[in-house]
Amino acid sequence: MKEFIIDYPHLQSLQKRVGSLLVWMLCWLMWLYLLIPLVTLADWLLGDYKMNDEMRWFGGYSSLLHLLKIYAEVLLVQVVLWLSWVYFRVSRKTKRPALLKEAVDDEQLCAFYHVSRGELAPCRLASLITVFFDEQGKIIHLEPKINEQES
Repeated sequence: MKEFIIDYPHLQSLQKRVGSLLVWMLCWLMWLYLLIPLVTLADWLLGDYKMNDEMRWFGGYSSLLHLLKIYAEVLLVQVVLWLSWVYFRVSRKTKRPALLKEAVDDEQLCAFYHVSRGELAPCRLASLITVFFDEQGKIIHLEPKINEQES
């Protein structure tokens, strides 16, 4: 079993940790890229007119339109990449694993999760189950809580 219910970083593979770190860094870089022009605009609106001098220095209005076009294109690429990543993540999570395509009996379920039949039976009646794991992510104990109103 490679996918864990609880998200402990030390139980994740190195590939997943590095991938998560790269996505995290990319998202923060995208935010910075988007916020720097807004901070500059807010600064200009608050009375810092150094931007006027810089616009004249770099070509004026036509240069600004060219930069806005580049800005919009980069923003569009970022949106497409982000939507593709979201679609990939959602479509990957909605696929049913091969194990769940066929019905399993209690023996197979107990063997797969390393629990006894005695622990599994009360869990079927429970409205809440607390699952205890060891350091490797294997189930060591199930603690069912049966709602008194239902029984």
